Amino acid sequence: MAGKLEVERKYEVPDGFALPDLTGIGGVATIGEPDDQRLDAVYYDTEGLHLARGRVTLRRRSGGHDAGWHLKRPSAGERSELQIPATGRRTPPPAVTDQIRALSRGEALTPVARIRTHRVERALRSADGRTVALLADDLVSTESLRRGGSAREWHELEIELVDGADGALARLDRVLRRAGARPASSPSKLAQALGEDYPTPTGLRLRGSKARKALAAYLAAQRNALIEQDPQVRDGDAEAVHKMRVATRRLRSTLRSFAPVLSGNVGALHDEVRWVTRLLGAVRDCDVMAERLAGLIAAEPPALVVGPVAARITTLLGQRAAAARAELTEGLNSERYTTLLNDIDALVYRAAQPDNIPSRRLTRRARKALERADARLADARKRKPGKRTDERLHEARKAYKRARYAVELVTPLKKSARAERLTERLTALQDVLGAHQDALVTCDLLLGYAAGAHEAGENAFTYGLLHARTDEHGRQALAELPATSKRARKAGKKLFG
Repeated sequence: MAGKLEVERKYEVPDGFALPDLTGIGGVATIGEPDDQRLDAVYYDTEGLHLARGRVTLRRRSGGHDAGWHLKRPSAGERSELQIPATGRRTPPPAVTDQIRALSRGEALTPVARIRTHRVERALRSADGRTVALLADDLVSTESLRRGGSAREWHELEIELVDGADGALARLDRVLRRAGARPASSPSKLAQALGEDYPTPTGLRLRGSKARKALAAYLAAQRNALIEQDPQVRDGDAEAVHKMRVATRRLRSTLRSFAPVLSGNVGALHDEVRWVTRLLGAVRDCDVMAERLAGLIAAEPPALVVGPVAARITTLLGQRAAAARAELTEGLNSERYTTLLNDIDALVYRAAQPDNIPSRRLTRRARKALERADARLADARKRKPGKRTDERLHEARKAYKRARYAVELVTPLKKSARAERLTERLTALQDVLGAHQDALVTCDLLLGYAAGAHEAGENAFTYGLLHARTDEHGRQALAELPATSKRARKAGKKLFG
């Protein structure tokens, strides 16, 4: 299984088009001999064309140098491509279907189009023999396999950057355009094959009052982020896990803070989003803890790191992370997750209905979220240091996170500079409380590891040292709390009055 980022341009060419000389353009020194290929690809999608709606294509191609299953997805303005060698099966393998489950929702994937291409490919090479780009001259014939579909034929050019320098594609593009080539008016061969059946992109038509649009847009952004990160999360990408977790947290906070203006069973949906957040959090916490403890150990003089401390921590956290990833994967492959995605879609659809919501109603909800967080912090700071106070500080941290997300949502309805300033101040306050909470969690973990090391006959000195360092970090964070919270309250008064 191989993946790559595909950087390419497609062109329509008129009858009688003559390919210009591209030597000397974009680092091209020579043009290779033509490679004649016959490609035959069958494209798969759901009955409702959910993949095409998300601008994702799945095909099984024979012929050429990369026969097999190809999955293409939007990525940073270009396309990422996953390739899996073909087998005797004619249905997409699990390695593919799992990657697109958030779009297909587990529905059957069946052939929707067949595209045959007579391709003449030329390698554009640099003076040192590197392949700058591949230029494909394609004669294409397509057949829609959907009811009432038709057949089509056309001629196009495709140029794909391989090992060229930045800007090479732009320079080659200018020369091809001067020769008469025009950027393809259709997004893909599949779009032309399906014709009128090809769906419009997944999107949201915002209607109603300004507040209604702000609410719907915020919910849609989190839904889209969740779906976008899903494939990378399945691949074990730590950053994708973080981004997907943030999206679910924002959804949860919105469901809680703005429940009175949302229709449907908001409580039940909140609980289901919390379930996914918990699965993601278990994985993310292991990643963060491993990085944090590795940093603590690295910061100590080697003479003070007594015994196989790093090895024990790596092994135990690795076991914990493996179990958490297995549970996350099982959850993402479940019907429960599919149902949740459908319910989030329904929530976004309801939020985008054209009825009006007064802006003051949303801003009032955001202000109340901030007031609740302030009250929780004030309660915690009145109490003597101890476990109960630590618990209250943790609750205050979570409340400030909800308040921050609520302010994000209403930013389009308020003076944006003041709203952005409050968001920044709440983030700083949340970070201070988070550093304190992280220290508590790390200290508890180190105590457990120290006990295990002692039982195994190992020296537990280093665990005690790391515990002391971590506890001090937590205390230092709390020392910043009065000034940080004061700045946040000031920013809140300026925004809400």
